[in-house]
Amino acid sequence: MDKKIKTARLSIFSNIFLIMIKIAAGILSGSVSILSEAIHSGIDLIASAIAFFAVKISSKEPDKKHPFGHGKFENVSGVIEGLLIFVAAFWIIYEAVHKMIHPHTVSLFHLAAAVMFLSAIVNFFISRQLYKVAEETDSIALKADALHLKTDVYSSLGVGMGMVVIWLSGWHILDPIFAIIVALFIMRESFDLVKDAFSPLLDSQLSEDDYQSLFEDLSRETQSKQVRFKNLRSRKSGSMRIIDFILIVKPMMSVLESHDICDYLEGKIKSKYREADISIHVEPETASTD
Repeated sequence: MDKKIKTARLSIFSNIFLIMIKIAAGILSGSVSILSEAIHSGIDLIASAIAFFAVKISSKEPDKKHPFGHGKFENVSGVIEGLLIFVAAFWIIYEAVHKMIHPHTVSLFHLAAAVMFLSAIVNFFISRQLYKVAEETDSIALKADALHLKTDVYSSLGVGMGMVVIWLSGWHILDPIFAIIVALFIMRESFDLVKDAFSPLLDSQLSEDDYQSLFEDLSRETQSKQVRFKNLRSRKSGSMRIIDFILIVKPMMSVLESHDICDYLEGKIKSKYREADISIHVEPETASTD
C-alpha cells in the first residue's frame, strides 16, 4: 500500500477515537471548551477523510483526461480542509458566546483534563508521523492534515490547562473564554492553509527559494556543457514540479549531442526533486538570441 495512503488512514482512526472520548468527557463535565474540541476533532476527521481520498487519487498515473497527472487533487483537498477549519472555528465561537450569555458550571475536572492531555499526546505522535511522510512525499494534503493535528495538540493542552485553572480558581467563565481562544487559533490556521494550498491551483511559480535553487543549479550545469538556458518556468501540481525552459546550443551541434545534454539536465533536476515533469525546447544560438 502507498505510504501516503497508509498514513492518511492512520489519521482517520486516531480522530475517530479522539472524537468519542471528547464527546463523552464534554457531556459528562458540561464543558463547552471540551465540546468545542470534539467539534474540532470532528472537522479533523472530515479533513483526514478528504486527505485520504486526495492522496489516493493523486497517486494515480497520468491518463488521457489528466495528462499531467492528478496532483492538484491534493491542493483542492487542502483548500477544502482550510475552509472546514474556518467553519468549525465559527461554530465554536457561537457556542462559547451562548454559554457566556447563559452561564453554566463545569464538573469532573480530573476526567476532562485527563482526556485533553491524552488527546494532545496522541495527536503529537500522529502529526509528527504525518509531517514526516508529507516531507518525504511532498504531499500538501498530508501536510494540511498534520497541521490540523498540530493545532489540536496546542488547543487540547490549552483546554486541559484551562480545566486545571477552573478547578483551582472556581471561575467557570474561563471555560467559554478558553473555547474562543481555541477558535481564534484555528481561524489563523485555516488562513495559512488555504493560502498555501490555493496558490498552486493558479499555476503560481515555485517558491522563491525553490526557484532560485533550481535556477542556480541549471546555470552551473549548462555552463559545464557550454550551453545556456532562458525562459525558465515552473509550477506545482500536488507533489509534482512541472518545469520548462529553452536550451540555447551551438548552431552546428548535432541533434544527438543536444538530446544527450537535455537528458543530462533532466537527470540532474529529477535527482533534486522526487517528482518532476520537464520540458526542454532546444534553439540554436544566433546573434538575435536573448
